[in-house]
Amino acid sequence: MKAALLIQPRTALQIADLPDPDCPPDGVVLEVLACGICRSDWHLWGGNEPDVPLPQIPGHEYCGVVREVGHEVRQWRVGDRVIAPFILACGACPDCRAGNQTICDTQIVPGFTAPGAFAERLAVPRADANLTRLPDGMDPALAAALGCRVTTAWHALTGRAALRPGEWLAIWGGGGIGLAAALIGKALGARVVMADVVQEKLDFAKSLGIDAVVNARGDDPVGQIKDITGGGADLAVEALGFEVTTINAMKSLRKLGRMVQVGMPAGEHVTMNLPWDVVYSGQLAIYGTRGMPSWRYPSLLSLIEGGSLDLNPMIARRVALSDASAELAAFDGPTPPGVAVITDFTR
Repeated sequence: MKAALLIQPRTALQIADLPDPDCPPDGVVLEVLACGICRSDWHLWGGNEPDVPLPQIPGHEYCGVVREVGHEVRQWRVGDRVIAPFILACGACPDCRAGNQTICDTQIVPGFTAPGAFAERLAVPRADANLTRLPDGMDPALAAALGCRVTTAWHALTGRAALRPGEWLAIWGGGGIGLAAALIGKALGARVVMADVVQEKLDFAKSLGIDAVVNARGDDPVGQIKDITGGGADLAVEALGFEVTTINAMKSLRKLGRMVQVGMPAGEHVTMNLPWDVVYSGQLAIYGTRGMPSWRYPSLLSLIEGGSLDLNPMIARRVALSDASAELAAFDGPTPPGVAVITDFTR
């Protein structure tokens, strides 16, 4: 199979011909149909994941067709089209049995703790606990986003911070996860304001029906959001993992507001100097989130299939495996609107 290997941080991925993966007894081997290129992959590419041994095949946001099935698997057959969350939980530990698969102590994360989906084929262990059937007719490029950015945003808004209709939702960061959170927020009946430093992203969000946008390069973006929302957002989403956007998200809330940290802090942002006086005086609630339990797919898919949530505008670029290096390097600076998805694994 063809695969893209990260040999050393911040170098071009090497396109290599590798043996097909072995099928796990409790898992499947997928023919990968699409794999998103995510900011989390950029953290790995940039050397911010020192615990990941190299060389490694990145890619954790995927969908595919089952081509092999392990002898312990009961729910899946060759030919099934499936998706999976990027956290592959065991399904049997106390946390998993309680529905909290994202904190499973023995979780497997393709692209980080196991070979990922920047490849023609991918071994997915723990299939019965994690796979979900791909809805008929769903574009594989869109389905790939249901492995990380969309599902993470969905769980952040509905499983963690409990967004309610009519509330003001402030999104700090207009990348893939920020755009997903904004579209989901609108579908859930919230009023949404997005802040970013790239005007093109803000214009794109506005064209999709987002209520208001703020260019954070301007004067006092926090004050602008407080003016727009009449005193502050009810819920703020930090979607980049940066200190400055985390501070702004906290400060943009009204009293008794909630903030959910969706962006992955890495590198210099692992430790942040945050205004805890704002948390204290505003009596704020701060949530962390990472991924989504697989059992929450049906509610999200129902919203999409029912026509209430159109995520297709998120898919901006369909690229080849050999284009992944350039897409990863682009995260070093401001990126254009939408997300890039690998759909051609032959070159």
